[in-house]
Amino acid sequence: MLVAGIGNIFLGDDGFGPEVVRRLPRHPDPGVRAVDYGIRGMHLAYDLLDRWDALVLVDALPDRGAPGRLEVFGAAPENTGPAPLDAHAMSPDAVFAGVRALGGMLPPTVVIGCQVACAEEGIGLSEPVAAAVDDAVAAVGDVVAALLPRATAGQED
Repeated sequence: MLVAGIGNIFLGDDGFGPEVVRRLPRHPDPGVRAVDYGIRGMHLAYDLLDRWDALVLVDALPDRGAPGRLEVFGAAPENTGPAPLDAHAMSPDAVFAGVRALGGMLPPTVVIGCQVACAEEGIGLSEPVAAAVDDAVAAVGDVVAALLPRATAGQED
């Protein structure tokens, strides 16, 4: 299982994903890998070419609600066929398109996102988003714990 923190630490709250992954404790299961991808979308796309039982994306969400509000939801990446590669795009949709363009298959994906307050130039999370980091770390643990038995069962088949 891959836990991927994505976002740009130089754009305020967009650095939420990397901050959460930085604070995650090391998982005792060797099949769980947590990586801060930052803005390296193609790196994530190439890593997703390996067989993963699940992907947990940790990311800032666009301003759609109260800043600091966490959302946990399953992502259903649209499979619209081949897509052009964009080595500079980091949105999850761009990463998913990159994986498909490279001939890969996407694993079941869960997103743990936080509503942003500010994604303008600057280093550091806003107060409401920073306050959500510990809850997001706990949410990652809960999601991994829920998905791990399924992943282990899939390996035994």
